[in-house]
Order: sequence, then C-alpha cells, then structure tokens
Amino acid sequence: MGGFTEADLRALAGPRSFERGSGYLDAVTALEVGDGWITATVHGTGAYEVELSLDGPEGLSGACDCPYGLEGNFCKHLVAAGLRALAGPESLPRQRIRARTRAQDLDAWLAELSRDELLVLVREQVTEDRQLRHRLELRAASARGDLAEVRGRIVELLDIGPFAQYGYVEYADAHAYGEQAAQVVSAIAALTASGRASDAISLSREAMRLLSQAQGAIDDSDGHLGQVGTALAEAHLDACRAARPDPEELARWLVGHALGDLDELTDIDPLDYEDVLGAQGLAIVRRLAAEASCGNRTGWAEKYLMERLARAGGDMDAVVAVYAADLAPDGSTHLAIARELDTVGRCDESLRWAERGIEETRSVAVDSSLIDYLCARYEAVGRLPDAVALRRAHFAALRSLAAYQQLRTVAMATGCWQTERVVALALLRADAEQRQQGWYGGPVLIDALLDDEEVDAAWRAATETGAHDRQWLTLADRARATRPADALGVYQRLAEPLRNQTSNRVYEQLTGLLLSIRDCHRRLGTPDEFTAYLTALRADQKRKRNLMRLLDQHGL
Repeated sequence: MGGFTEADLRALAGPRSFERGSGYLDAVTALEVGDGWITATVHGTGAYEVELSLDGPEGLSGACDCPYGLEGNFCKHLVAAGLRALAGPESLPRQRIRARTRAQDLDAWLAELSRDELLVLVREQVTEDRQLRHRLELRAASARGDLAEVRGRIVELLDIGPFAQYGYVEYADAHAYGEQAAQVVSAIAALTASGRASDAISLSREAMRLLSQAQGAIDDSDGHLGQVGTALAEAHLDACRAARPDPEELARWLVGHALGDLDELTDIDPLDYEDVLGAQGLAIVRRLAAEASCGNRTGWAEKYLMERLARAGGDMDAVVAVYAADLAPDGSTHLAIARELDTVGRCDESLRWAERGIEETRSVAVDSSLIDYLCARYEAVGRLPDAVALRRAHFAALRSLAAYQQLRTVAMATGCWQTERVVALALLRADAEQRQQGWYGGPVLIDALLDDEEVDAAWRAATETGAHDRQWLTLADRARATRPADALGVYQRLAEPLRNQTSNRVYEQLTGLLLSIRDCHRRLGTPDEFTAYLTALRADQKRKRNLMRLLDQHGL
C-alpha cells in the first residue's frame, strides 16, 4: 500500500517549495483521502485544486492547477495538502483503509437498491446538482437520437458567454469552460454508441468548428482545450469507423481540415483514417493534397501533408520532391534533402544535394549546418582540401571566431594552417582597423589571437585598434603573470565605474577585480600601495553593506 513521508514531499518539491508549503496548512480545505489519492483545495493567490496520486508507477506524484503546477512542478500547494493529510488524527494507511471500506460499503448499498429506489436517488441528485442534470439531459438526448436537442446543447456548451468578461475568458475561468466543453465529447460518443454514427460525424465536425472559433478568446495556458480538441478528433474517427461514410466525401473533408485553421486544435492525421478510406479514398487524399500543393508551393500545411503522405508511402523521391518544390535561399532545405537521402543509403545523391546547396547560396549567408555537414562528408572520404576551401570561404563571409576555429581545425589536419592563418589574420586585421566585423563585442582579431595563445600579439593588437572591456579583462587575466603592471592598469580602469553602481552582481565583479589588483601588487612587490587603495575604497563604499560583507569573506 503506497504512502509517503515529509521527506518524500521535500524531495519532490525541493527545499524552497517545501518550506513555503509548510506555511499553507491553514489554507487547505475540502481535504479528502481516498484509496490511492488525496484531493483538496488550497487557497493562495487563487483557490487551487490539487490531487496527490499515491500508487503511480513512480510512487508519489501530484497535479495542481496553479501556474507553477501546470508547468509540471511539484508546487507548494501539493506540499500543503500532503502535510495536512499526514497531520490527520489517523495514520495515512489507516485513512486509506477507511476510504476503501466506505467505497465498498457504498457499492454494496447501491447494488441492493431496486430500480425505483435508484431512480429516486438519481432524481434527488439531478434536482440538487444542475451540472449533473445538464450532463444527463445531453446523454438522454443523444441516446434517443434527438439531433436538434443535441446540437442545441452542444452550441450552449461551447458558448464562451457565461465565462467571458468583455468577450474574453480569463485563465481563472478557462478550466471550468474546458470541463464544460468536454461534455460535448461524451454526447457525441453516446450518439455513436446508440447507432447514430452518421449524426455523430456531422456534430463532431460542427463542434470542432465552434471550439476553434472560441479558442482565440480563451486563455488556454494549461492546454485543456487542446485535450478537448484531441478527444473530439478521436470521437470523429470512432464515428467514421462505425458509419463508414463515402470515401470521397471523407477524403475531401480530411484534406480541407488538414489545410485549414481547425487542424491546429485537433491535429487530425488523414492516415489515421486509412481503414475507413480504403484504397480509393486514400488515392483521393493524395490527389487532393498534390493539387493543393501545386496551388500553394510555399504553404506550410500543404508541405507537411505532402511530406506525411510521401513518408507513409515509402516514396523517398516524393519526399525529396516536396522539399525541392520550395528551396530555402540559405541552403537549409538542401541539407534537409541530403539528410533524408542518407537515411535510405543514397549517399552519393545526398552529397550532390549538399554541394548544390553551396552553389546556389553564394549570394546570401549560407546555413552553417550545411557547411558542417559537407565538411564532415569531405573529411570522411579524405577530401581535406575541399573541406579547407569550404571553411575558408565560410570564414571569409562571416569573419567570426567560430568560423576561424573551424578553419584552423581542418587546415591543421591538412598541414596548411600557417598559410591559411596568415590570410585569415590579415582579413581580421583589416576589419579591426576599419572597426567593422564584430566591433560590437570588440575586434574578432583579438579573440582569434587569444584563441591561438598569442597573448602578446593580442595585447599589441588591442593597443593599436582598441578592444572591448571584455577582451581587456581576458587579456589582463592571461598576461598578469608576465605583465603585472599592464594588467594592473586594466583592472583599476575596469573597477572605477563599478564604484558608482549598486547590485550584488556588481559587488561580485568589483570583488573579483580587487583580488586581481591585489595579485598584481604582490607580483610587483608593492603590497602597501594596494593596502592604501583598498582602505580608501572601503571608506568610500562603507554604506554598501553587502559589498563590505563580500570583501570580508574574501579577506579584503
């Protein structure tokens, strides 16, 4: 029999949520312990419904409709409900046994009632519970095949009016609307079960349309409407399997649905209907999809449907044709085709498509992933000079540190790095002198020299062309052992503006710089100068208590 302890709650929630949940015990109401579950309402910013599951595959788990809980987290409200259950007058196992006994007793009592007694009981509940009455009225209308009544109730259930304020359903009311909308699915399923599957098909389609129209006016942050949409799609499929509608009509509806706005909510896949469509209907789906694709070659929905159908048919040439109908200017589509061809072992064709992507994107920035793919293919077959040429052209276009590093890697493998490096650095030096490529973060030339472990050369370049503070800090850190005086000047310059700023992040930066300044004075043999500098700084910054505490922690 599953159970849990405070330690289990802490492990699931984490220390912070556990501590916060500990303060919410008095906010827990309507606590109920069942055989394997615990439910409650926890009052915080709102009234949140929580449920703890005790016997799941991973042991204790929980769900809460607060924003943090809807992200899949074990929140403070779940902690509060769990702690409140553990604090009960009886142990949790004992509470579960009592819940199981109550359920068994109820089942036994109901089983002993006569039909008339059960009717009296249900009528009492219907009188007291309006929502139950509405659900049963809808089920009754479905069972007797009253299509007009069912349609009217569906329209009422999907109407946002009772939940909306100024035409919009806020998050706090969206869950209740979703629960009401879910009743539509039950009504449609009941129609199918009662032999009215054809009516269920038409009503499920109408319900999808109404729900899609309402979707834009609802804060569906928890995705509840998506669940209702999926359930509607399943009810439609079940009805189609029972009614066996005309394959051509179904094919036309499926393609129209897949290419329309409604598909975002229901995500219906025409291939799920293969057993209903048969060979004739599936052929019509393929023909209609092809016609739609020809009419709108750049349409995302058309491409996705064509690709899906092509994959299902195992026709790689058709998949390639779908991609090739709308090639992206940066070569990313060429890469997608190459990777698709790789999956079926057509490696020569995939290489030609990748090379074609490079040839056809010379006038625009090429997708870096295409460069990486093609270089890897070249290296795998020993075409290193081609890989170098490709990396060289890519670097010349981007002038970035990453492109420089990639060129260096392949050129070193080929044994031509020294030659390539001279040309590459000349390009970066020209950029630095003109303050062009990468200047927002400092000249790439300096980053490249530092990456090559050429610290002195990088320092000279920074002095000649200027550098970003980030680069000066890196230079000072790397050169401190051999150029302490130069590094000291950099650290002091970077520290000065921080003295006029506040925040813990700034204090951490300033403390780090002070530690570096102290090390420079130690190397220079001038510790007294640092002592005087630090004393003056502390006197000037003494009102910043967090900074003073941080300096104390680091012995400053």
